[in-house]
Amino acid sequence: MTRSDLVEELANRFGQLTHRDAEFAVKAILDAMNDALVRGDRIEIRGFGSFSINYRPPRIGRNPRSGASVAVPEKRVPHFKPGKALREAVDQRTAELGAKHKV
Repeated sequence: MTRSDLVEELANRFGQLTHRDAEFAVKAILDAMNDALVRGDRIEIRGFGSFSINYRPPRIGRNPRSGASVAVPEKRVPHFKPGKALREAVDQRTAELGAKHKV
């Protein structure tokens, strides 16, 4: 699902929202989430999951083409951890789909 798919889904589910309003709502939510992660805050959406920032320490990597050692700097990366309800829903749905495709 892309951002535009999300806007379409929101506009379709809520008839009183225009496409432009749905687009604005999605942009506002994503911007707020982006700003929170940039500040280092944790985002928790019950039943869906949580977003946090993981620290990756500096390390020595290898250039796969030449095999030379390369210093990889430290970085902070976003991390998503799905909630229990989402994990169970995905597991149940994929199990149902898998059962349909087995012969």
